[in-house]
Amino acid sequence: MIYQIEHTNTFTYESLVDQSLNHVRLKPRTDVCQKLLSYRTEISPMSMSKEYTDLWGNHVETFFIPEQHQTLSVSTTSKVSVQRSPFIRKVEHSPEMRDIFRSALFRQHYLAFLNETAYTYMEQGQVDAIMAEVGETDNPVRLALTLMDYIHTTFAYEKEATNVHTKANEAFGLKRGVCQDFAHVMIGVLRSQGVPARYVSGYLYIGEDSGFVGDAATHAWVEVMIPGIGWVGLDPTNKVEALSSHIRVGTGRDYADVSPLQGVYRGGRHKLDVRVAVKVLEKL
Repeated sequence: MIYQIEHTNTFTYESLVDQSLNHVRLKPRTDVCQKLLSYRTEISPMSMSKEYTDLWGNHVETFFIPEQHQTLSVSTTSKVSVQRSPFIRKVEHSPEMRDIFRSALFRQHYLAFLNETAYTYMEQGQVDAIMAEVGETDNPVRLALTLMDYIHTTFAYEKEATNVHTKANEAFGLKRGVCQDFAHVMIGVLRSQGVPARYVSGYLYIGEDSGFVGDAATHAWVEVMIPGIGWVGLDPTNKVEALSSHIRVGTGRDYADVSPLQGVYRGGRHKLDVRVAVKVLEKL
């Protein structure tokens, strides 16, 4: 599939602000299953941006606006080719995979995605309650799939129940939330069981007949490190493997590492309007 993604963030401030410094993470990645064909950023008030790649391999644009302004608009237009085939449910847990998964070298290499963070922290009692439902296993593939199914079935998708600051243990208590919350809970439990897991931010093509659920802005899902295979995407919000409808932008330990737009400014409060449109240009 070839997609075009148009994404606009508009900040409206209650009074004039100045010295606005911003970081944008909205450029889709290129990898073995996804290719970025074109990308453009438009900033108003006009500003020059500098680009760099962060610690997690995400593309970041930084810009500074010194003059006073009462609105700030960041618009990006991307064209991306995505082609992924389902395979995770066909993976067999071989003795070789089990040995790698249990090795100290494997754990050391993926330590950043095994340690809990503020967003992914789960209380031990919460983890125990979930594991009692999904069942103990030393097969990371089976655990990830069962956990994805459990979260999808147990948690209600409700936009107003949580906010961007909600943590995994809080979302667990509510049993409701959005894709960010579902991803953080799944990551927290996987890490507690020694399975490296990371947060993915991107876009989801919902389409007319797909039945997918997702935010009107960016979407979030989970990638699990499977020994001998690599990172595999799973979407607990929709109980599916992340395939050709999922467009990857950023990966990190949690939402804080991949926040689409971060900034600091001198001034009062603001309102944010986010508009995202994902459309198919060509079916491959």
